[in-house]
Amino acid sequence: MAHEANFDGLVGPTHNYSGLSTGNIASLTYSQQVSNPKMAALQGLNKMQALANLGLIQGVIAPQMRPDIKMLRRFGFNGSDRSVLQQASQHAPKLLTSCYSASSMWAANAATVSPSADTKDRRIHFTPANLASHFHRSIEYQTTARILAAMFNDDNYFCHHQSLPTSEQLGDEGAANHTRFCSQYEEQGVEMFVFGRYGFDFNQASPSNYPARQTYEASAAIARLHQLDPQQVVMAQQNPLLIDQGVFHNDVIAVGNKQTLFCHQHAFLNQADVYLELQQKMDGKLAIIEVPDNQVSINDAISSYLFNSQLVTLPSGDVSLILPQQCRDNPHVWQYIQQLLQAKRGINRIDFFDLNQSMQNGGGPACLRLRVVLTEAERHAMNPAVLLTDTLFKRLQQWIHLHYRDRLVEDDLADPALLLASQTALDELTHILKLGSVYDFQCI
Repeated sequence: MAHEANFDGLVGPTHNYSGLSTGNIASLTYSQQVSNPKMAALQGLNKMQALANLGLIQGVIAPQMRPDIKMLRRFGFNGSDRSVLQQASQHAPKLLTSCYSASSMWAANAATVSPSADTKDRRIHFTPANLASHFHRSIEYQTTARILAAMFNDDNYFCHHQSLPTSEQLGDEGAANHTRFCSQYEEQGVEMFVFGRYGFDFNQASPSNYPARQTYEASAAIARLHQLDPQQVVMAQQNPLLIDQGVFHNDVIAVGNKQTLFCHQHAFLNQADVYLELQQKMDGKLAIIEVPDNQVSINDAISSYLFNSQLVTLPSGDVSLILPQQCRDNPHVWQYIQQLLQAKRGINRIDFFDLNQSMQNGGGPACLRLRVVLTEAERHAMNPAVLLTDTLFKRLQQWIHLHYRDRLVEDDLADPALLLASQTALDELTHILKLGSVYDFQCI
């Protein structure tokens, strides 16, 4: 017996709106506005607790340490940490904001994960994403690898790969472009990798306005590294026209789980062929819920994050769509959701959450979580301290209230007190989650 667990990224103490993500409409729209790190962390934590209360396995992924002082020193700023911050603020403010990004909160970009039922050696395989398309995210993968290794720390059950080389041709954005389908979680499934362009073939279709962050070559490499059966893998290209409209990851326009694919009418290039291959490899047992463009436009999908939802199967057997509050606020999307429930096409429950702080920075429910299918043996082999319980929930609530600010603007990033507060908070968090020394400042 196996179950799908959700591991959500805990929002870090430096959550801010710096507008660093090209192609992410919300990130650019809310740039320079006042953020509330405390509220952001509590909103994410409340979602975790709510899913745990629904009977799902829920875990916590620690945030990255920000600012990345070690990276700033590589750019020639020296002296004390305070001096490094002052120099960077004066001479390279955009570099400073990049090294302050709390974007690791979107754990869907942390890694790609293949369950043991799909892999040749019958271990769970993890590959941290190199996130090569944006500097502020490309500096995450080393700490991500240490955190994942501290969470899943038994080589008998878990296999950790290095991230792919950081290059334009091998851009990898993790599970945001990866979906697994299956009849039962413990059975071999079909893994779908969605890419935006070919890294080495410039004659193929690709977007022209915004970058395609995932390449075919990266997806194919991960499938090989994870020892997947090629007959159980589907490679699908994202529609480049949608990338140019702000659909920067596949999980902004499609979500799948078990035997259901929920997607927009224009999600993929050659969509009918993608459906055909999926159905063939799923023995015709895949339910495809395609949302027509005349009911939910691309703009409505992006602004509401209808597809950046979590599609979860509850212990009761109900299938719930975990949605941000913005889906109820959008009249077109809300009308479609009501029709979807009435149609009884496999999704029979909707759960809404207030994730406004994350949404304004460009990430919804699906962005916040990394899915890991676990057998009972694998669950017992992992670090139990990262699994959410009522006790851990209350402890993290207290920790957030103690260490997080309720207001943050870009000018605050030069404040040495913010650096010290972040180090103090994350050092304490590693003890709460029993992670050991996963941050550079702990290893000095």
